[in-house]
Amino acid sequence: MAAAVLLLLLPILVATTAPAASAASSSGGEKSTHIKLYWHDVLSGPSPTAVPVASAVVTNTSKTGFGAVVVIDDPLTEGPDLKSSKPLGRAQGTYIGAGKDEVSLMMNMNFVFQAGKYNGSTVAIMGRNAVFNAVREMAVVGGTGVFRMARGYAQARTHTLDLKTGDATVEYNLFIRH
Repeated sequence: MAAAVLLLLLPILVATTAPAASAASSSGGEKSTHIKLYWHDVLSGPSPTAVPVASAVVTNTSKTGFGAVVVIDDPLTEGPDLKSSKPLGRAQGTYIGAGKDEVSLMMNMNFVFQAGKYNGSTVAIMGRNAVFNAVREMAVVGGTGVFRMARGYAQARTHTLDLKTGDATVEYNLFIRH
């Protein structure tokens, strides 16, 4: 009887204690990709790409923009000059003034690639952006197309910021596993 039970349980025991070779082999085709691009947040002029859509009562008196909600459709380019750099796509999503005591944003956006080898693919980015820190890190939480099942991180560095208009150009370095 014990031998019969052991024979029945043996396939289960082997399956649960065997090394995870199948997991390693299925992830063996995983790639790492680094992409450097520039994000252009334009709040001024006749055709803004970032539009405030909501605010709290305290937002008007806040020194940090706490409570502001902004919808974006920002250009992504190969270089820092919006007019002369090759367009790569759009950053579509929202950012929210989430810091009560310091300027920090909650970023929720998709980088939608519309040119080059990633055309038609997206990368989803989410996280805290403490705007005046030299380097900010946010999570890559997913993607589509070439970046299906993506994970990783994005580093943001301000290239230019116009304090009068709020217009900004930010260098993004994406480190993606997919």
